[in-house]
Amino acid sequence: MIVKEEFLSKLRRYFNLNLYEVRIWTALLSRGVSTAGELSDIGQVPRSRAYDVLESLEKKGFVVMKLGKPIKYLAVEPTEVVERVKKYIQQEAEQNVQKLRELEASEVLKELDTLHKEGVEFIEADDLSGAIRGKHNIYSHIETMVKGAEKSVTIATTEKGLVRKVEALKPLFQKLAKKGVKIRIAAPLTKESENVVKELKNVAEVRHTPDLKARFCIVDGKSLLFMLMHDEEVHPSYDLGVWVNTPFFAGALENMFESSWKNGK
Repeated sequence: MIVKEEFLSKLRRYFNLNLYEVRIWTALLSRGVSTAGELSDIGQVPRSRAYDVLESLEKKGFVVMKLGKPIKYLAVEPTEVVERVKKYIQQEAEQNVQKLRELEASEVLKELDTLHKEGVEFIEADDLSGAIRGKHNIYSHIETMVKGAEKSVTIATTEKGLVRKVEALKPLFQKLAKKGVKIRIAAPLTKESENVVKELKNVAEVRHTPDLKARFCIVDGKSLLFMLMHDEEVHPSYDLGVWVNTPFFAGALENMFESSWKNGK
């Protein structure tokens, strides 16, 4: 059996399996019913690992063990596997969310907050910085920053970045606008982004600034997150942002922003 590595990589990503699991599973799918030894040979998996891998796949609902000797394994229909995996992920997510709800109401969270607040007292200003990798983590950090805004939120982004930020942060922007927080967003605008701008009416002021080639977010003139690369030139997983808590640097960038903002439409 010859299965392309690219196909195996897709299976690993979709089903959250390791390399041995996808090899054994695709080997079994190609046979329908087979023994661990046969699957080991077909899938090029060490025999010492074959039974462990099959046991793992059985627990996850990918295979069924047939009774008898020698022990054989039966492949579950792929469409059924998808349904089982969806159900498993939903159940696991609900359980994890429930754990976090319990944590919110527990003394553990209070102790963690106390540790953090006491620790912050000993942090030097230049220690409040860090590198953040991956678009998902960057947006999570932007959300955390923006949540604490008291006066202003200043954002420079790309056209696609504007669309993503509205999708991710619009409810938060609405809450801040009601509190009187001034939100300004500068980005290159086209006809494709007209609807996005309309969604921010009465929430944030958006201006067309084609000459401002930058991606950053400044909160209250002191907390800054800036991205090192253009979002069209980097894979989302490798996007890199730098967070610093410094009024000096944030103020310098805000002055640059003001210049483009005045000339924006």
